[in-house]
Amino acid sequence: MTAPGGASRGQLLAFAALSASYFAHIGFFNPYLPLWLKDQGLPIFTISLLAAVQSFTRVFAPYAWGALSDHTGERVRLLRISAAIALAVSFGLWFQGGAWWIALVLLLLFTHTSSMMGLTEAAMAHLVAGDWGRYGRIRLWGSAGFLVTVFIAGEWFERFGMRHFPAWAAVTLGLVLLSTWQLPDMREPPAASHEARAPIGPVLRQPAVRWFLASLCLHVTAHFGVYGFLSLYLDSLGYSKAMIGVLWAVSVVGEIAWFFGQGRFISRMPMARWLVVCGVAGALRMAITGAAGQWLVAIVLAQALHAMSFAAHHTSCIAMVTRFFPGRLRGRGQALFTVVGYGVGGVAGVLLGGAIASRFGFGVMFGASTLLCVLATGCAWQLERIERRAVQVAAA
Repeated sequence: MTAPGGASRGQLLAFAALSASYFAHIGFFNPYLPLWLKDQGLPIFTISLLAAVQSFTRVFAPYAWGALSDHTGERVRLLRISAAIALAVSFGLWFQGGAWWIALVLLLLFTHTSSMMGLTEAAMAHLVAGDWGRYGRIRLWGSAGFLVTVFIAGEWFERFGMRHFPAWAAVTLGLVLLSTWQLPDMREPPAASHEARAPIGPVLRQPAVRWFLASLCLHVTAHFGVYGFLSLYLDSLGYSKAMIGVLWAVSVVGEIAWFFGQGRFISRMPMARWLVVCGVAGALRMAITGAAGQWLVAIVLAQALHAMSFAAHHTSCIAMVTRFFPGRLRGRGQALFTVVGYGVGGVAGVLLGGAIASRFGFGVMFGASTLLCVLATGCAWQLERIERRAVQVAAA
């Protein structure tokens, strides 16, 4: 594998292209999937169950793919395989088979797409070698891809309706597959491929790691109030599909701004302290969204907090994962990040969110999300205490 210090411009551009195409797919699929399902005549709770399929696959698929990539060292080849299968499966969305058929297609689709960012992050973490400014400049292309499709798709669906949703899936996944073929064939050195498998248990028994994973799970669970239900919530308040796209775009603009400039800021505080700050931002975001969503200025402010509640939080988490799970643990560590956050947290967030919203309304659901962000902040504060004490002991 190319040494981190010798990463070429072409390698960085290839990862930027993959990030852009993957999040271009996510940028239309995730925000508008609930609206497409609603267009199929499905009730809110059924929609929440189908939206939870993505999170369900993240409980097992990323770790399985990550373990396979650690064993083989073939991260890029596995990315190509998963992208090809995902594209083929997406054609199942064209067929009218009811909720059970959609569930099956989504299960197969997400089993392969949910692995992609874990494999990509594992390769990128090695490539940037702790330069989080450079990481941000690559990752912002993903945010840009999301921004383009969330805005254009909103306008498209407003004008033509939701019937073209399956075509959007096929086109964007085709771009993802094309991008994987532009990546360099990055492999672990042959000698490393034959090393004994590094155990992950001792790392998971560390108190700092447990507090980190608890904070991650709670924080992401809370954010599925936004990821899973923001479009339905705004639609219920009378916002047009085009305006819903604009409001999603506001969050991504903040995300891009953070990723572009994070090299200047991220080193000013320890990563654990950043998690505390991001937890507070997340709690504010959820509270404003639930309490004042009918006011455009308020919802714009809440969406702008995405820069901290997601972008800064994401980089801090990737940095912590890279430190806690180095070397031959890297693939499993990145996969564990996805499993705990977007798998367990995602399933809990979507299912609980759907149950609460269908019975008590979206306002109560966002109130529950606010509470979860507060709990996540408490766990991050415990992690920061452990890290600070370790630094004091080392300096004594």
